[in-house]
Amino acid sequence: MSRPARSLLFVPGSRPDRFDKALAAGAGAVVVDLEDAVPPADKDRARAALRDWLAPQRPVIVRINGADTAWFPDDLALCAHPGVAAVMLPKAERAADLAEVRTAGARALLPLVESATGLAAARALAREPGVQRLAFGSIDFQVDLGMRDALEDELLHFRSELVLASRLAGLQAPVDGVSTAIDDAERLSEDVLRARRLGFGGKLCIHPRQVEAVERLFAPSPAERAWAQRVLDAAAAAGGAAIAVDGKMVDKPVILRAQAIVDEGGGA
Repeated sequence: MSRPARSLLFVPGSRPDRFDKALAAGAGAVVVDLEDAVPPADKDRARAALRDWLAPQRPVIVRINGADTAWFPDDLALCAHPGVAAVMLPKAERAADLAEVRTAGARALLPLVESATGLAAARALAREPGVQRLAFGSIDFQVDLGMRDALEDELLHFRSELVLASRLAGLQAPVDGVSTAIDDAERLSEDVLRARRLGFGGKLCIHPRQVEAVERLFAPSPAERAWAQRVLDAAAAAGGAAIAVDGKMVDKPVILRAQAIVDEGGGA
């Protein structure tokens, strides 16, 4: 089974000249955006351009317009295209909307939680058939809750709720929201490492320059891989006896964590 994408790079649906460039940026997945990145007057043109470009040999995720918009019915016609690997539904709040997208032929669903109502429904959304992983629309979420300049502490509870909902439903680890830091490497690194500590498995990207850091920082570091291998080697040599590695006791949860790091590192 392929490793879940760590970096999901947005590209505006109204800029077909950038589609191939986005694919070449090295992201784990490309998200062609028909929603926020496309002005209302350009919606139909963007959808048509994407339809003409889509191909099975270069599958992408498509963020369609919300279920409460006039563009939603026409966007649904793209869901079954063999070039669409998954559909991201913005403003996800109702299981019925996800079911409608799935019925339209979507292979996988990524509900984008962007509101208080969406967060309250996150556990139900996560259990809907076809849902692959949840994603956090953190900026819209802040607006919905009237939050200003929300940083780590203010969004900690809400991020943790999405990680918990994903785990309870047996989904892939969720995708954290975008970082607006394009040229601030330190801020981007802080954002990525925080998301990783909380249990997120990837991050939405708004610029190709963010991809390298997201991919690198979500992957196990060389030090983590070395520690994990030491744990597994010591456990194998102990034959079930109690052991310590680097001065710390090693029990089953630690061994499982070490195995997960080795497995993930193999696909880094």
